[in-house]
Amino acid sequence: MDTQVAQRTGALRVEGLKLTYGATKRSGGERFTVLDIDRMEIEPGAIVGITGPSGSGKTSLLYTLTGIEKPERGMIRWADTDITKLSERARDRWRRRDVGFVFQDFHLIPMMSPLMNVLLPRTFEGFRIGAAMRKRALDLLETVKAPAARATVATMSRGEQQRVGIARALINRPRIIAADEPTASLDADAGRIVIDLLLSQAQATGATLLVVTHDPAFLARLKRVYHLRGGKLLPS
Repeated sequence: MDTQVAQRTGALRVEGLKLTYGATKRSGGERFTVLDIDRMEIEPGAIVGITGPSGSGKTSLLYTLTGIEKPERGMIRWADTDITKLSERARDRWRRRDVGFVFQDFHLIPMMSPLMNVLLPRTFEGFRIGAAMRKRALDLLETVKAPAARATVATMSRGEQQRVGIARALINRPRIIAADEPTASLDADAGRIVIDLLLSQAQATGATLLVVTHDPAFLARLKRVYHLRGGKLLPS
């Protein structure tokens, strides 16, 4: 296990979480409740799936648990930090330090190389990219079997781009890996590689892995899966 991650890893505890969005026709002109969760607890290093019907709020939950969205009320405590009490800037700093996010749409910079895309999170903190960090990025690209020699990621397949996205998510040794529908746009073979990578990397580093997915192949590999319905989180 990566000791730098293990020393920072803490449990997740959620209480009284509520997230609403603006009025819609569907809600009859009232604010629409997306999430209404009484309690949720996840131990350090757990591997957890979140699933549910389309539009059930799965991505909103992942964004809220990682501080991208701020709920109207409730507590989201990772170890000793309640991220709902942090300012937007402080949440951004916490997320850059502690969360590796694998986006469904990758959010890579098309004209950058795979290496520079992986190193991008380091530049957000103003860190100097030294030889050791470049080697770590190259090692991650090798681990995920992404072709590091490509001049730009624009020339890569979607499966290869997703692997670059996973390497980027791991560059800061996050204690939390959050993945939003990571196999949704991949064929079965590419999806299987991504599933194996996420599970193996979480287990190797001791990071907590939160996966939003409706992929039966991924769900079958997870010991714990929560279902979202009507804004409520139900264990399977």
